[in-house]
Amino acid sequence: MVERRLISTGSPFEKAYGYSRAVVDGDYVFVAGTTGYDYAKMEMPDDVAAQTHNCFATIAEALREANSDMKAIVRATYYVTDRNDQEAVLNVCGHYLADVRPAATMLVVAGLLKPEMKVEIEVTARVIGR
Repeated sequence: MVERRLISTGSPFEKAYGYSRAVVDGDYVFVAGTTGYDYAKMEMPDDVAAQTHNCFATIAEALREANSDMKAIVRATYYVTDRNDQEAVLNVCGHYLADVRPAATMLVVAGLLKPEMKVEIEVTARVIGR
């Protein structure tokens, strides 16, 4: 039987909205769309680059808990609400993923769940050691 394990960051949104931060299923980790909240403070910075750094901090922690890491990311999807923010977001993505270079897509969307959310990132990674 294939291993399936749920990863939670402890965010109240996960239980309230019925999702997991990440799901480990066999050899892969699927990380849900992650916005720029600082979950320790439950605050959202206004700056899109700061939001993007927070996305990657949350993603990195979920991957760590799933026995994976940023180097194991094979796919990434970036959502931005303002096409003028794409360069700032991609520069932060490059900071974390320049050596990894996953297959990636960026989409400009009309909006995210809350108006203060400017970026959302979802990734798929391999479980390390498999």
